[in-house]
Amino acid sequence: MAESTRFVALVACLVSLGQFAIATYLPAFAAIAADLGATAVQVQQSLTAYLLPFALALLGHGAIADAFGRRRYVLLGLALFVLGSLLCALAQNIHGLYLGRAIQGLAAGIGLVVGRAMLRDRFDGVQAQRQLALVAILFCLAPALAPLCGGWLLPLAGWRGVFVFLALLGAALLFGSWRHLAETLPQERRQSLRPRALIGGYAELLRDGRFLLICLANAGVNVAIYLYVLSAPVFVVRHLGLGEQSFAWLFLPLVAGLLIGALAAHRLVGRLATNSGVLLGHGVMLIAGLLNIALALWLPVALPWAVLALPLFGVGLMLTQPGLQVLAMDCFPQRRGLASSAFVTLQQFGNALSAALLVPLLLGSTLHLALGMAGLQLLGLLAFTLALAGRARQRLASSA
Repeated sequence: MAESTRFVALVACLVSLGQFAIATYLPAFAAIAADLGATAVQVQQSLTAYLLPFALALLGHGAIADAFGRRRYVLLGLALFVLGSLLCALAQNIHGLYLGRAIQGLAAGIGLVVGRAMLRDRFDGVQAQRQLALVAILFCLAPALAPLCGGWLLPLAGWRGVFVFLALLGAALLFGSWRHLAETLPQERRQSLRPRALIGGYAELLRDGRFLLICLANAGVNVAIYLYVLSAPVFVVRHLGLGEQSFAWLFLPLVAGLLIGALAAHRLVGRLATNSGVLLGHGVMLIAGLLNIALALWLPVALPWAVLALPLFGVGLMLTQPGLQVLAMDCFPQRRGLASSAFVTLQQFGNALSAALLVPLLLGSTLHLALGMAGLQLLGLLAFTLALAGRARQRLASSA
């Protein structure tokens, strides 16, 4: 039991590290701009410098882990994450920061993809969903708690100290994984990395419309909540009129909602059909999205109204996550690493595009952010509904 608990805890940390690193330095944007002589827009684009390589490399991580095993690749990723964090801490200009963030993003995606595959290697069925729900608790807390940690560290150690903290966190996880994380993929189950076999695996994924729709359904709801995470510096400081140490007013309600949703998802596993759990989550998010729009339309931009609907949206989001993850990886049981890569790639590529294009368009008002969140949730619901319809058609065709 202790070994299993330690395994799940390590996987949860691996999966969450990349999300934590996205947002830890958000409170330091102004300090970075002043110290490096950069504009606010240039510092904002350091998010894109992280998210773009994070997203683009994800498809490769699963294939490499399927070929060479999980453990060694995880250790390599953590070592690179430590290197990238130190480069950020030592950056002398904005381009040096971009380089360090790019290495961080490239490396952090390894834990996100391979950690989920390791969990699915070890657990099956309802037990797999239950463990994924537990991992989801830390995964959803990471991007919400990260700016709080950054805000506390900033006056004590400066913005460079925030990145030193990330390096130490990566080093601790590297040591823990080296000591306690066992290999979960036996030699006989490993896949070839030969170009023909790899292209065939990718082609199989791309031909599966149901798999792609499930990935899109997941990306829609996650990018929806990330609109607020990625726009936090402007939302907190400009719209709410608060200081740089006040990110808790946005992130603590989000943490509460995500935590309640993850705990509820864990309890509902085995009691509610997988599809029903996902649809229940969408019902909760739909109510939250409509409430958020109404509050933005009819009430002044102030606490608590500006953040009142966000915890409810977080509850709904987390209700969808275990079901969507299991449904996606079970489409390809022989290539779970590759399936996990594709599942996460679409989500993170959506976050990267959001940071570069969508967030700047919606930053102007809280109403625009509310409409963007609701629209993305509806996109996710449409994709999941189409995936269900496609599965029903396949069943009818096979029974005819």
